[in-house]
Amino acid sequence: MAPVYNWTGFYIFGGGGGGLWNADSNAQTFPGGVAITRDQRFGGSGWFGTVGGGYDMQFAGRWVAGIFGDAQFGDIRGSLGDPLFGTEGRMKLETSWAAGVRLGYLVAPNVLSYVNGGYSGSEWSGTTQTSVFLPVGVGITTTPSFDRNGWFIGGGVENNLDLFGISAPGWFMKTEYRSAFYDRISLPTTFTPTFGGGPTGAAVTFKPWTQTISTSLVYRFNWGGAPVSARY
Repeated sequence: MAPVYNWTGFYIFGGGGGGLWNADSNAQTFPGGVAITRDQRFGGSGWFGTVGGGYDMQFAGRWVAGIFGDAQFGDIRGSLGDPLFGTEGRMKLETSWAAGVRLGYLVAPNVLSYVNGGYSGSEWSGTTQTSVFLPVGVGITTTPSFDRNGWFIGGGVENNLDLFGISAPGWFMKTEYRSAFYDRISLPTTFTPTFGGGPTGAAVTFKPWTQTISTSLVYRFNWGGAPVSARY
């Protein structure tokens, strides 16, 4: 008879993984916001670390629902271009955070398969735009750093380490995929001092979409390995 463990309680976790982002971008007048060019797609990739915590409640036998929050930090870098001036610069997703809910089903007493979703925020670096026709390091324009808010959806699997023959009550491992969507922002471009400084009268827009896969160690404070019922 398979024991039914109690998944109700608080937990914390930490881990890391890899991610990528894609963003649609065009040039606009600034101020005014009149589109000058069509959308182009830029992107980036890299790694990140994550920490977080949450609370779960087991109900109706095999179902588990909960709330959680987490933060991600790392080095997911890519590029952003300005088609109006024919320039391009490096951009970095510096940090992101999320708060949401998850709903899961116990495919085994110590294995939870789940989906999740909720709010997501992010911080992005500014860029120094350069041209391939200029010497390396000579920037023409810059864009500012900024924050973006949006939402995410994802899912994963969480299991007790006993599944791998490791006797560690309370310790789990989870692997999760997440996709986050953020609102478009208009970033005014400014000439660098080398080119006179000041506004250019134009902006580039940025509408990012991020995807991440992470693996984390989880510690559940209520987990003692004792069954709460003889069988399902």
